[in-house]
Amino acid sequence: MGTEPDDTTDTVVVGRIGRPHGVRGEVTVEVRTDDPDLRFAPGAVLRTEPADRGPLTIAGHRWHREVLLLAIDGVESREAAEELRNTELHVPVAELPALEDPDVYYDHQLVGLTARLPDGTELGTVSAVRHEGADLLVVRRRVDGEVVAGELLVPFVTAMVPTVDLPGGFLVVDPPEGLLDL
Repeated sequence: MGTEPDDTTDTVVVGRIGRPHGVRGEVTVEVRTDDPDLRFAPGAVLRTEPADRGPLTIAGHRWHREVLLLAIDGVESREAAEELRNTELHVPVAELPALEDPDVYYDHQLVGLTARLPDGTELGTVSAVRHEGADLLVVRRRVDGEVVAGELLVPFVTAMVPTVDLPGGFLVVDPPEGLLDL
């Protein structure tokens, strides 16, 4: 296992450990990053959730068909690998590279933003971003300041989300007719 990182910074999920692969301690990983070769490079130290399972230091990685396999320092048996199943792998936000395109955002930048209609009416708060073929904003609905049951899924495309104001803490949702009635 790795050295103890500073736990005072925000982190983002870059993967989740799945089942063991083979008998030498390799694990499969559900990748949640655009750059797995960088994030899972040998020597990389990743924080974990639950925190008591890490931090973990990557000893090596390889692709087996479409699946990323990780070797982790100190994990040398199938049983040890099984103990890490469903562990989320995190990196500090400060370690993420700057995005070159001003219209591209990290998920953590969008979560927590207030969603408003073009006329300024508040819809709710972005509670998550889903990547299910298309990027979808999950908006926890609010009416007159009160949280109401249900969530709104908004395709994260310029036509429907024309404005993202990170410093202002909001984004504008311009839904087609009927979307808010679903």
